[in-house]
Amino acid sequence: MKPLSVRGVRIDRMAGTPVVTLREEDSPRRQFEIYIGAPEAASIKSALDDEKTPRPLTHELIVNVLDELSVTLVRVVLTRVSAGTYFAELVMEGENGDESRVSSRPSDAIAIALRASCPIFASEELLDMVGEAVAEDENPPNDEIIDEFRDFIENISPEDFQ
Repeated sequence: MKPLSVRGVRIDRMAGTPVVTLREEDSPRRQFEIYIGAPEAASIKSALDDEKTPRPLTHELIVNVLDELSVTLVRVVLTRVSAGTYFAELVMEGENGDESRVSSRPSDAIAIALRASCPIFASEELLDMVGEAVAEDENPPNDEIIDEFRDFIENISPEDFQ
């Protein structure tokens, strides 16, 4: 397994869909993107920006429930991709040290991991399949993309999810 960092969330201009960008922390620093839903994109973005909400939202609620049950989220692992669909697992440890795994959509797993401050990993096989090596200075912050995403989030309505 290889550790990943979340590089950001943006709107793919061609598809008009949010994507999360992940990068391998160690050399060769392969990077890849996953298309995600708008609510998950907003949740990941708010976690990256360290925004606090007056009441816990879904991903925060999950972290709170795990804490109340004395279960530690040890890591999130992006395991594979099949026909363009990515798969992930939440790896948890109970009080007695037993490890358990729960299948998850990567977007939810990433949002939860960011809130639980736990590491995110990808299998070597997944990185071999989808990762592309990027130079260190590639993908600098783009104010236009950030403004476009902010506009998307500010203008989203509940009807968009029906």
